[in-house]
Amino acid sequence: MPSPLAQPRKHRASGRVTLSDVARAAGVSPSTVSRALRGERAVDPALIERVTAVSDMLGYVPDPAARALASQRSDHVGILIPLLSNALFVDLLDAAQTSFRAAGYQTLMGVTHYSPSEEEQLLREQLLHRPAGLLVTGLDHNPATRQLMARSQVPCVHLMDLPASDGEALYSVGFRQTDASVAMTRHLLAKGRRRIAFAAAQLDPRVMQRLYGWRHALQEAGVFDPALEFLNPAPSSLALGGLMFEQIMQQRPAVDAIFFCNDDLAQGALLAALRMGISVPQQVAVAGFNDLTGSDQMLPTLTTVRTPRARIGQAAAEMLLSLMRGQEPEAPQLDLGFEIVQRQSS
Repeated sequence: MPSPLAQPRKHRASGRVTLSDVARAAGVSPSTVSRALRGERAVDPALIERVTAVSDMLGYVPDPAARALASQRSDHVGILIPLLSNALFVDLLDAAQTSFRAAGYQTLMGVTHYSPSEEEQLLREQLLHRPAGLLVTGLDHNPATRQLMARSQVPCVHLMDLPASDGEALYSVGFRQTDASVAMTRHLLAKGRRRIAFAAAQLDPRVMQRLYGWRHALQEAGVFDPALEFLNPAPSSLALGGLMFEQIMQQRPAVDAIFFCNDDLAQGALLAALRMGISVPQQVAVAGFNDLTGSDQMLPTLTTVRTPRARIGQAAAEMLLSLMRGQEPEAPQLDLGFEIVQRQSS
């Protein structure tokens, strides 16, 4: 076997140590080195250890673009999410990454900041790396992004939302935002509340679906009042939730419940209620959405919609892995549902 101490012959153009250099030093084929460095289960663990040691000694850094070009596939998956500051997407991403890593794939993440044009640009950049698959948040994309997805022929699974029609040719994992909002509004109605406000920030497509659900449930009950819609396009936060609570209570003191589109807004509202001496739920009930960290520790504890974000990330990753293997999932759309969590605030 050639000595691993021999100096590698670097690539003339780049000066990089190549896969062939590692293979020559380890006394195996380049394909074996590739499989060993990916940690494939079919490769003997002792061989993986030997190849890894030689690779580290030579300072070899894999070139994903070259690997993708040679094999017509890559070992990474592109993921587009709106924000990293929202625990909802962090939980989803963590679960998806765990599934991909177990299958030998890396993730290339892009943050869209809820911008259709930024999403389009990120997708163009990710497609340059020939991803094996794509996870994309939501179903609301501009025409150019939809065209990019279709023309790339890269397997794609959509997160969080489900198509309006089961016959729509999209792969997706999530739940129906409108149904969840209807269920929470009906919960508040069942508690005897009739002047139910809806407070929302960010105003992305999923938030607007929750708005439609609130409207539908109140119209169905005959108590809908458009003056009780409080919509702010600013990013969702505890501070904004407190400000919106103060605004609602000053402008509409007869309101007996407030349904916030996200838990951080609702948490901020509960803190504002404490400062203002407003009793929750005796004077006004408060409800949120997503059951984020800390909602069960508020005073009073927050009633909310629990969404299965970690399960969505895992299930979407598993669906995409099936598609990348050329296998058709059992169903193109997977509805993981939601849960109304009643706590002290309602």
